[in-house]
Amino acid sequence: MTDLTSPIYSNNDAARKHLESIRWANGAFCPHCGEIENIHQLGGRAGDKGLWHCRSCKLKFTVTVGTVFERSHIPLCKWLFAADLMASSKKGVSAHQLHRTLGITYKSAWFMAHRLREAMKEPAFSGPLGGPGKQVEVDETFIGRKPGRKKRQGAFHKQAVVALVERGGKLRSFHVERVNAANVRKILVTQVDRASTLNTDEAIYYKAVGKEFAEHQSVNHSAEEYARGTAHVNTLEGHFSVFKRGMVGIYQHCGEQHLKRYLTEFDFRYNHRAALKINDQMRAAALLKGIEGRRLTYRRVV
Repeated sequence: MTDLTSPIYSNNDAARKHLESIRWANGAFCPHCGEIENIHQLGGRAGDKGLWHCRSCKLKFTVTVGTVFERSHIPLCKWLFAADLMASSKKGVSAHQLHRTLGITYKSAWFMAHRLREAMKEPAFSGPLGGPGKQVEVDETFIGRKPGRKKRQGAFHKQAVVALVERGGKLRSFHVERVNAANVRKILVTQVDRASTLNTDEAIYYKAVGKEFAEHQSVNHSAEEYARGTAHVNTLEGHFSVFKRGMVGIYQHCGEQHLKRYLTEFDFRYNHRAALKINDQMRAAALLKGIEGRRLTYRRVV
């Protein structure tokens, strides 16, 4: 459980030292040129503020340079508090809640939350899911409403999400314009090892691509078949349940252009879940390790 009385949530010096221990665990470096030896911490009041100087590029820097925290007027201790809240809240924490808890404006809280979601992103491609003898589930879900679309029967007016999960491993979610055979195949062949066993429901767009994997198992949900031996997509059904309760109960509304960031947030918490022996503090530390090179400098997050 997180100790909310910790000075890192109320004192900027403590917050900075905590961030330095995570980002510079192997020693300080210049974020401008990458120098690791020809740098030194300044003395006096500048040193008290965590300011360093690089003799190679002649530039000064602190631990926040080159991160989502750079040039922010919000105290660093409030950033760390927000990061901890977002990392430990299973269904998320709304910008209004951050606004009230941290004592900042709603607009600042909204942008803060999006910057922290950016820090939750995985690398561009951290390797395929699955492999020989491994089970990978793929399923789709629909949420919200597309701009300009009237509510109607079916899911045509909703925003579509395709998700993949390796049982006992990682999960990845993707916002797609439409769920069809072409879009599903593009995701599967780039994200999943072909030697994996693919698990899906009875949807027709999985049938052709399923032949490209070592084995394809499916269950017929329309016939109320939800598991048959190792064939099921119950892992994803459980994740979708948490995702939708968070989106409807906590966030309530999500513009289509921002859905990918909310997917990143829920994926991050799943991939750093308690079942993997990761507690709240470890999850928050993992979030802070992802802040580097993830700046969002534009006024409107897209």
